[in-house]
This record gives sequence, structure tokens and C-alpha cells, in this order.
Amino acid sequence: MNIANFDLNLLRAFDVLMRERNVSLAAERMNLSQPAMSNTLNRLRQLLDDPVLVRTRKGMQPTPRAMSLEQPVRSALQIIEQSLSTQPEFKPETAEQTFHIATTDYVELAFLPKLLKHINEVAPSVRLEIHALGPDMPEAELEGGLYDFAIGRFPSLPARLKSELWLSEQLVCLVRDDHPSLEVNRDNQAFISLECFLRVPQIWVNGGQRVGVVDKWLLDNNLSRNVAHTTPSFLIAPSIVAQTDMLVVTPMAIAEHFAQHLALKILLMPMKLDPFDLQILWHPYQASTPAHEWFLKQLRGLV
Repeated sequence: MNIANFDLNLLRAFDVLMRERNVSLAAERMNLSQPAMSNTLNRLRQLLDDPVLVRTRKGMQPTPRAMSLEQPVRSALQIIEQSLSTQPEFKPETAEQTFHIATTDYVELAFLPKLLKHINEVAPSVRLEIHALGPDMPEAELEGGLYDFAIGRFPSLPARLKSELWLSEQLVCLVRDDHPSLEVNRDNQAFISLECFLRVPQIWVNGGQRVGVVDKWLLDNNLSRNVAHTTPSFLIAPSIVAQTDMLVVTPMAIAEHFAQHLALKILLMPMKLDPFDLQILWHPYQASTPAHEWFLKQLRGLV
């Protein structure tokens, strides 16, 4: 194809059609009438010598050629947009902006108060909106700008997203003070044996994960534990543990916080585990402005 004969405005239309996979929705997004969008699709078909989108029982689906062009076209548009856009200086003391963060209640409890105090001092008109981090990778939300950053444990990362290690924390067991499975070593320190750990009913806090650090270790060692209850919340589990014979594995920051307020005992894990790593995740297309660079610097300074 001779690019001299190609209307580059059609690249934007192609990108929107591939995102929406619906002519009516694509027309609405581009502020065009449906006939005008249908005409644009026909022009793409002629120039690419390919149907681009075809009707199926599941609706409009892209052809293999269209799918092969989707990411290169999108990347090219992003480069052009970022190159042409001016990046005004971000002045935190006068900026009025809301940052959207997807994370777990663990991060909220352990770090949000300190972050909010700092933001209020250096950028009083900047606001934070926290979203619950689910078990699925929030790639679409980061790419679409619904989230500016995600903070959590991500065992595998898509190549299109940017990430960096934020902090590593130790996992510990949390049980009530007079738990019947507690043992005492020579130094009069309470501990729990691996045998008891596997037997005692446990709460698994999935924390936006499908497989936790403990379960990966157990799987690697052909072992299993007695998970009696599962919750997405790090904050409810300690209260349950304080009133039952159950056990919960939790990051040290959570354990130390609740041990100050409830009759709980913190125990070392009966096995050697990898650190509980938390990462910051963002999409380079959305989070590449001076404002986002500033906010990322604040997150780094927090730990």
C-alpha cells in the first residue's frame, strides 16, 4: 500500500472500531452519524483489501488481519498524540486534580493515612479516589484511564504495562492470645509448628489475588492447609481470629496494627516464604504526564 493514498484520519477510526467492535458505538465515540461511520469502515475495507469487521453470532468480530494491525496502529497513534501534546508544568501547591488508585484495604490501612497527610501538606487541592482491586489484572482500566495507578501483588504482568517494586513485607500468622495450638520454645517465645499450621482452620484473605504466597509454597511442597473461610478483606479477618480458634496469615503491618487493639499474638511462619511484594502498576499511555510523575514520586517516598 502507498501511504500517500491513505487518509491518516482513518487510523483513528480504525482504532475506535477495534475498541468498540460496533459501528453505532464507534460513531457515537467519534461524534459521527452511523452512516458516516459505515462509510468510513467501507473506505478502510477498500484500502486494506480486507473486511476488517465481520458479523458473527457473537456480534462484529475483527478479521485476523485487523487484529494484527490493532496494536501497531494504536501504538502509532499514542506516539503521535504524546509528541504533539504540550506537557504543562505540574505545580502541586495549586494543582486541582484527582488521582484514581486501585488497591487493597491493606494498603489503605497501612499507608493511606500517611499519604493523605503528606498530600494535604504539599498539594492541598489534590484528591485521591480509591477503588477496590479485584482478582483480575486491571489492564483495561489502566489503559482506559479509569485508574491512574494500581498497587498490589501481581504475580504476572502484561508487557504493555509499566511497574516497579514498591515494598516487600514479611508475612506472619495471627492468632488469639490463648490459642490452643500455641507452643513455646526454649526462649519462652510462642510459635506454631508446621503440622499445627496445616491442621488449624484458617481464614484466607485473597487480597485481590487468585493464588497467595502461602498456597504457592504449599503447592510446591505437595501440602495443603485447612482453609475454612475466604474473604477479600484484610481488615475483618483479625476480628474473627480474636474470637475463634482460627488463624490468618497477614502482612506484618496489619498484624501489628490489630495486635495493639485486640487480644492477638503474632507468630512467625513455620516455613520460609518469599517476601510479600507489592508493586505499583500503570499504563504508559495514560500515566505519563508531569502530574503522574509527581504522584509516583510521592508514592516512592511513602516507603
